Amino acid sequence: MSQPVHRAVEAVWRLECAKITAGVARMVRDVGLAEELAQDALVAALEHWPTAGVPDNPGAWLMATAKNRALDRLRRDKLVAGKHEQLGHELEAQEALIVPDFVDALDAARADEIGDDLLRLIFTACHPVLSTDARVALTLKLLGGLTTAEIARAYLVPEPTIAQRIVRAKRTLSAAKVPFELPRGDTLAARLASVLEVIYLIFNEGYTATAGEDWMRPALCDEALRLGRILAGLSPDEPEVHGLVALMELQASRAAARTDSEGRPVLLLAQDRSRWDRLLIRRGLAALERAEALGGALGPYALQAAIAACHARAAVPEATDWPRIAALYDALAQALPSPVVELNRAVAVGMAYGPAQGLAIIDAMRDEPALQGYHWLPSVRGDLLAKLGRADEARAEFERAAALVRNERERALLIERASSLGGAQPASGGRTH
Repeated sequence: MSQPVHRAVEAVWRLECAKITAGVARMVRDVGLAEELAQDALVAALEHWPTAGVPDNPGAWLMATAKNRALDRLRRDKLVAGKHEQLGHELEAQEALIVPDFVDALDAARADEIGDDLLRLIFTACHPVLSTDARVALTLKLLGGLTTAEIARAYLVPEPTIAQRIVRAKRTLSAAKVPFELPRGDTLAARLASVLEVIYLIFNEGYTATAGEDWMRPALCDEALRLGRILAGLSPDEPEVHGLVALMELQASRAAARTDSEGRPVLLLAQDRSRWDRLLIRRGLAALERAEALGGALGPYALQAAIAACHARAAVPEATDWPRIAALYDALAQALPSPVVELNRAVAVGMAYGPAQGLAIIDAMRDEPALQGYHWLPSVRGDLLAKLGRADEARAEFERAAALVRNERERALLIERASSLGGAQPASGGRTH
């Protein structure tokens, strides 16, 4: 196969795979089977396009081919079951969706139907019946268009482990008879929280990698942003969806400034803000405005986006409105109480009202069980102690943080911070934000 055709197939598949899988899933009511049939369409493209050429509307070609495969499967299943009369009626209804011309097929799959199907697929892939790891893997596979190998590389997990998670996830959905439909009422709110959580988990792993040699994995940030933007377009009246998109856009705007020329982390206050992406900042602020315009109290994602907006609006670190950030963290602690939120609040309070006040908050939570083993607790405490001139205590905290972290870049950064305070160089280190 020629390289241009191969690249065209890959590009179209990455863009269209979620729509195709969603459209077929509406027919067969089984996400695992729908993915197999969509893959069959991809194989057909790989076989036919090198000789016949790339169609004028490749997405429509793939969609129609996958739906035809689905019809073949429905015919075979009905014949095996011996339901010949029922088969005729059902095929008449199903075949109304398929037209011979592939361009007409795209027109037949109207935008609102595609949107509904995508929403169903998103909510199915992020169903609470699955573990968080399974939801993340399945979402990246079905909606992100990533291969199993790409997901495994991104999370530093063996490829067979990711493959097993995806297979088990599809089996679990099938065994639990999870319907391919949009939840309603209170169920919708609960399920939406799961969807947003998965998308933000993907973004965070790309923004600050848990382990490995690289501090960031931009491809994961890009996929999370793409999924968030799709969801915002399909759910325009959900403020927290816009809040999450705003948060990711604003955080992603700093990506180019978060590492130096050698890939080492650069902390927020030391970043060259001229390297922040102004387009992403504008998009993020616009998404935050949409969330606020929908009314009501801001949710956790919108509040975090408002915090990120304070940084984005400050041309220089000294212009940062730290009292407002501290107030926003107060609101976030009410909306989403957690030790990690409290830890971030301590940082903001320390910046707004002095390190002693921030340290008082930290010291009140040093025995919090959820933070034991969390490297950012000693890292933040070390920073506050250093600002108070308590160098020996600060160095010990940085060394303790360094021993807990799994990311090599962050480890090197905390080793450097500990060494800068004098004394013996530690044997290991950790990451800071």
